[in-house]
Amino acid sequence: MKSEGRALCGARFLFLLMAAAFALLWLATRPCIAVYWESGIIASCPADAGTEFSTRFIHSVQKTPVEEFFIVNDVRDGFILQKTRYQSFGVGLPFLATDGAFRHEGNAFVMDSMNRLMREINLRPGVSTELTLFLPNGTIPLYEHVPIGSMVRIAIVPRWQLWIDRIHFS
Repeated sequence: MKSEGRALCGARFLFLLMAAAFALLWLATRPCIAVYWESGIIASCPADAGTEFSTRFIHSVQKTPVEEFFIVNDVRDGFILQKTRYQSFGVGLPFLATDGAFRHEGNAFVMDSMNRLMREINLRPGVSTELTLFLPNGTIPLYEHVPIGSMVRIAIVPRWQLWIDRIHFS
């Protein structure tokens, strides 16, 4: 009788151990949006298909706000630039018919349906650009977190990579 009880207890323990290992493996492989710069990780959040986020900055020439709107693609290995909203035409801003669907919205111009696939996004805060990132879990004024001209990289990585990177950069 005692051996049957021990066997049952051992089977339960083994089941719980396997369930915990499976849950940890599932969590570790979940994709995340990671925001990096040379000294470490600035921010992260889950990267489910369709997760939306955006950037906002002041155009260096026009001195007017520019917003870019992204989503995580369906296979969660990159981003899609969906649209750009800006207040005045300037160098580097989309305006051609091949860039997407152009429209006027209030005081802004919007280039929608851009559908530009990007594996990662590289940004550099400039002087007076006030580059800001809007993630689902918070707003990050990048110009306050990194020196002007520093490379900020936004990528989708498995959660375990974030764990390793946090150890590496600490």
